[in-house]
Amino acid sequence: MEHSQQRTGRRILVVEDEPTIAESVAARLRAEGFTVDLAHNGPAAVAAAEDLDPDLVVLDVMLPGFDGLEVCRRIQARRSVPVLMLTARTDETDVLVGLGVGADDYLTKPFSMRVLTARVHALLRRVERTAESGATLVVGDLRIDIDQRRVWRADAETQLTPLEFELLVHLARRPRTVLARERLLSEVWGWADASGTRAVDSHVKALRRKLGADLIRTVHGVGYALEAR
Repeated sequence: MEHSQQRTGRRILVVEDEPTIAESVAARLRAEGFTVDLAHNGPAAVAAAEDLDPDLVVLDVMLPGFDGLEVCRRIQARRSVPVLMLTARTDETDVLVGLGVGADDYLTKPFSMRVLTARVHALLRRVERTAESGATLVVGDLRIDIDQRRVWRADAETQLTPLEFELLVHLARRPRTVLARERLLSEVWGWADASGTRAVDSHVKALRRKLGADLIRTVHGVGYALEAR
């Protein structure tokens, strides 16, 4: 594990075993004002996340030791943190698996540094925007403490990933209102096009698994509505 010498702005952990890519990503993020730490394998990544408490993790899927999917599982089990996953695979199934274990967003290699930094800023803005809204939301037996980023249903607390939390808050602010998948993708993910609507489906599926299948209603061909009672 390598550490940056100056701490400016938010801290990002970059996990990538290809030195050229790792250094290029780190250099660009440091130029954006972030403090950047590097890890090059699965065990080192988990240890770094625990020691450093980064604000965001840029995580390659293919790693020595154990892969990025396992890294993501272990990181999210300890503390909810935004994860941007990097993958050389173009198979949508692999992408959905990554989203299913707690990744918030993904980029397929090769990618431009401009796109990567835009996604990093969008992920961090998303967390900040939700935090700034404050207060507690109560919809039926669902309670969301926005300041503490905690969620209960029927008095049972459930841990969510950052993006699962923001999606739930977005739906809970408009209970029983059907929100189109494209709208959710734009307002929660910050994506301007509808090419990632399967990411919405994946995160809704995760919320149902964690909080109950009856929580979110599907309106086929349109989108989703929160139906907690």
